[in-house]
Amino acid sequence: MARGGLQHVSLETRHADAEAEARFWTLLGFTRVAPPASLGESRAWWFQAPDGVTQIHLLFEDDDPVAPPAGHVAVVVDGWIATLAALTAAGFDIEDRAAHWDAPRAYVRTPGGHRVELMAAAPPA
Repeated sequence: MARGGLQHVSLETRHADAEAEARFWTLLGFTRVAPPASLGESRAWWFQAPDGVTQIHLLFEDDDPVAPPAGHVAVVVDGWIATLAALTAAGFDIEDRAAHWDAPRAYVRTPGGHRVELMAAAPPA
């Protein structure tokens, strides 16, 4: 039986998109953390969510990175209006979606093409 919540999601990206991907995750409140030495900097960058547990791992794949067209990462963001304003100011297109559980949500694509669902609140337990 699994213990705790989701720990991380790994997303493929090109080296050329890495800095832009880093800026994107930083806008959502994630901070960069060092991967284990066994992976090294050339293999991955890791970002820790404000919850101190959940991480996004960027795996460098220059030949043909996969970004699923419909599959996505969902992130509950603090400061909904400020977060969307920061993303818009940084040039990201926000796609408003229908609210669920009386909370707004939207989709945005990362520089590497990954679809991210932004949620103002988590679903009820």
